[in-house]
Amino acid sequence: MTYRQRLSLFIILDSCIVLTAIFISGFLVNASIHILTLPIIVSSIAILFSHHFFSVKLKLYKKAWEYASVGELLIIFKVVSYSIISAMIIQQILVQETYLRLLAVTWTLHMLLIGGSRFVWRLYRDSIINKTNEKNRTLIIGAGSAGTMVARQLLKDNDSHLVPVAFIDDNVRKHHLDILGIPVVGGVDRIANAVTDHDIENIIISIPSLSKKELNTIFLECAKTKAKTKILPLLEDLVTGKISVNQFRDVQVEDLLGRDPVDMDIESISEDITGNVVLVTGAGGSIGSEVSRQISLFRPRQLILLGHGENSIYSIEMELKETYKESEIEFITEIADVQDAEKMMAIMRAHQPDVVYHAAAHKHVPLMERNPEEAVKNNLIGTLNVAKAADWNNVTTFVMVSTDKAVNPTSVMGASKKLAEMIVQGMDQTSDTKFVAVRFGNVLGSRGSVIPLFKKQIEKGGPITVTHPDMVRYFMTIPEASRLVIQAGALAQGGEVFVLDMGDPVKIVDLAKNLIKLSGNAIDEIGIEFTGMRPGEKLFEELLKDDEVHDQQVYPKIYVGKTAELYLAEIDEILLIYSNLDRNALREKLVGLANQTITTNQKSVMSVSM
Repeated sequence: MTYRQRLSLFIILDSCIVLTAIFISGFLVNASIHILTLPIIVSSIAILFSHHFFSVKLKLYKKAWEYASVGELLIIFKVVSYSIISAMIIQQILVQETYLRLLAVTWTLHMLLIGGSRFVWRLYRDSIINKTNEKNRTLIIGAGSAGTMVARQLLKDNDSHLVPVAFIDDNVRKHHLDILGIPVVGGVDRIANAVTDHDIENIIISIPSLSKKELNTIFLECAKTKAKTKILPLLEDLVTGKISVNQFRDVQVEDLLGRDPVDMDIESISEDITGNVVLVTGAGGSIGSEVSRQISLFRPRQLILLGHGENSIYSIEMELKETYKESEIEFITEIADVQDAEKMMAIMRAHQPDVVYHAAAHKHVPLMERNPEEAVKNNLIGTLNVAKAADWNNVTTFVMVSTDKAVNPTSVMGASKKLAEMIVQGMDQTSDTKFVAVRFGNVLGSRGSVIPLFKKQIEKGGPITVTHPDMVRYFMTIPEASRLVIQAGALAQGGEVFVLDMGDPVKIVDLAKNLIKLSGNAIDEIGIEFTGMRPGEKLFEELLKDDEVHDQQVYPKIYVGKTAELYLAEIDEILLIYSNLDRNALREKLVGLANQTITTNQKSVMSVSM
C-alpha cells in the first residue's frame, strides 16, 4: 500500500469514527435530541476538521501502528484533546454556548475508537501473525536498557525467528515484574530453571557492561542448559552502525577467557610513533601483524614490515594498504631472515627506524625441543642481529616480545627466550638505544596455539586432546598482547622486562569444555582425551619469579621486573659451539644456563614514573 492510499484510508476511517462518536454522544447525553440539531452539526464539523488538522500536524498518519506503543498513545491523546478544545471554542463563537457533557462523552468515545482502531492491528500482529510464524522462545539476560531494547526490537521485527518470553536480571527490584509484557523470572542462578519452565530454545546475553569474569559466570550457567547462547554485538559496533541490535553473535572463547583490556596511554605512544619510522620484525605472524595494525592507528610516517614468509608479509601489507589507503602512511615490506646479520644491518641503515618491535621468533615448544639448534639460530642469534643493527643505527627504542615460558624454563623455547632477554638487557647497558622486553602468557587464537587445534578436533567430531587434567595457562587476546608491546615502548627507560597482570590462570581442560559447549555440542559427544605431558612442558606457567617482582605497577595492570645477573659470556660461548653439540647436550646447556641461580650483581631497574 502506497503512502497516499494509506493516508486516504486513515482520513476516511477517522472521519467515520469522528461522526460516529459525536452522534452517539448526542444520543447518550439526551436521547430526545434530534441528530441534526445545530450543536451536533457544529460539533461534528469542528471536531472533524480539527482532528484531521492536528493528525497531520502531529504526524499521527505517519505512524507505523504495528509497532504502536506509549508514544503513539500520547499522540492520539493530544490529537483528540486538541480537537475537542477546538470544538469547544467554535461552539462558543457560533452558538454562544458550550455543551460540556456532549464534548466530554465525545472525547471518551473518540479516544476509545481512534485508539482502538490503531492498536487493533498490533494486537492482531502480536496474537495472530506471530503465532502463525515458527519462532524460537528466547530468554533475555539483562532487563536494563540494552535488554529492553533487544526485546522491543524482537517484538516488532516480524522477520525475526526469535520471540522473547522471559527476562533474567540480578536486580531483585525487577523480579516478578513485567517489562513490555515479558516477566522477569529471577537472577542468574535461575537461568537453568527458566529454560525448563518456559521451554527456552535461545538465550541472549544483553548486558554491555559485563566484565569478562561476570560473562564467564553467566555463560557457565547457560551451558548447563541445551539452549543456544548468543550475545549482544559489541557496543562500538552498534554505535558506529556496523550492525544492528538484533544481529546477535555467538559467544566466543575470547569473551570468556580474554581479560578486561588495558587502556593505552595514547599521548605517550603518539609521541613515539606518530610521524616516525617504525620497523616490526615477524610482521606476518600473529603478534607481529596485530602490532602493525595497532601501530598504524597512530599514523607513523613509515611502517617497515619485515618477515621471512612472503605470503604472510604480502597479506598484512595488502590489508594495511586497503585500510589506510587515504592516509599518508608509507608501508614498506622487507623479506628477510633475522639470522642474516648483514641484511639486518643493511635494512636498518636504509630505513633508519626510530622504534623497532622485535616479534620474530620460534615459539612452538615441542618443535624446539626436537630442534634446539633452530631455537638458537632464530631466538638468540636473530635477536642479537636485530639488536646490534638497532644499536649501530641509533634506534631510539627496541622492544622485544618475550614469553612467560622464560620464567624457570623447562623447555628449549623458554630457555632461548630467557637468554634472548639477557641479550637485550645486556645491550641496554652499553647502548644509547633503550632496550626492553615484554613478557606475557598464551595468546588466544594465535597460530600454533591450543584453541585452533581444539576447534579442528571438534569439527572432526573429537576427541579433544589435553596433555594433563591439571595443566593451567595464562591467556590474553592478540589485540591486548599487541597493545602491551606498544605501551611498553612508550614506558621504556631501558633494561626493563615488562609483565602484564594476567589475572587468574585457566585450566586447559576447562577451556576445552567451554569450546565444546560454544560449538553447540555436548562434552560426552566430543570427548576429552588426556595424552600426557610433552617434553619441555610445565603444568603451570609463571610470569615472574619471586625475586624478580617489583610490587608497584608502573601502569595499570603492568609490572616491571628486576634485572637479574646476565650471563653474557656464557651465551657467547653457546653461540660459538652450538653447532658442534648434539641436540641433547645443547638442550641441557640452554635450559641449565637459563636456570642458573642468581647470587650476585642483582640490580633493580628504576621504576617508570607515571
